[in-house]
Amino acid sequence: MNNQTTTEKALYDTLHKQGRSRRPADLPGNPATLPANLIVKTETIPGGWGSSFTVPRGQTMRIANPDATPGVSILLYNAKDPSERFNAGDTVKVQWSARLGKGMVLFSDMGRVLASLTDDSFGFNDALTGGSSPQTNAEKYGNATLRNTRENFVLLAAKHGLGRADVPPCLTLFAPVVVDEAGKFFWSQQSPASDAYVDLRAEMDLLVFVSNCPHPLSPGHYEPKPINVLLWQSPAPAEDDPCRTLTEEARRGFDNTDALFA
Repeated sequence: MNNQTTTEKALYDTLHKQGRSRRPADLPGNPATLPANLIVKTETIPGGWGSSFTVPRGQTMRIANPDATPGVSILLYNAKDPSERFNAGDTVKVQWSARLGKGMVLFSDMGRVLASLTDDSFGFNDALTGGSSPQTNAEKYGNATLRNTRENFVLLAAKHGLGRADVPPCLTLFAPVVVDEAGKFFWSQQSPASDAYVDLRAEMDLLVFVSNCPHPLSPGHYEPKPINVLLWQSPAPAEDDPCRTLTEEARRGFDNTDALFA
């Protein structure tokens, strides 16, 4: 191993140790019940269906899961340039964890921060497996015609002038997916409680796709329940905002993002 390789390995080990030591579980969250005067918009998405909407920079989107539907998938795009979109691989890689939760951020494929996870009452969100498709529904339920996340996203993309190639791997909320010793994904015994919610603060103007279909690894029958989406006016982040300062990688992502609005 030459000197350059040794130096790079030492840097990697340092960043890895720092990233793994900063766990956000104990960070303060948001009120479980939002004041009515802060709520800008509400929408209910029936089980199996999808919806799209824009979230201005500075507002927070709450996805509330009152009936514990096992998985709600989302995609995020830069509303002003949808060629910039959520990158699941980078989001996991630069934060040293596949378990995305409160205090972490969602990166775009241009190294910028799309949104911050300012609260998460459940704490399990899956960025690795992907959403349901006709194939997974056929294998799991014996019925490929059931509504699924892949086709929901394709339909939503078409409404915004985008195509199938513009639908990247998604993030699925309320999905306790873990990995066994053989590297195989499986649904853990823990499932989301009723009234679980996730708060995503928009760090740029966002175009958001939501698909209310069960995760392909979730147990039980195909019985998705309605979910609620609330847009609310959250306070501006302080200089020591946990999401902006938790890791060096997040700081750099916000530097790249804030440059757009300087």
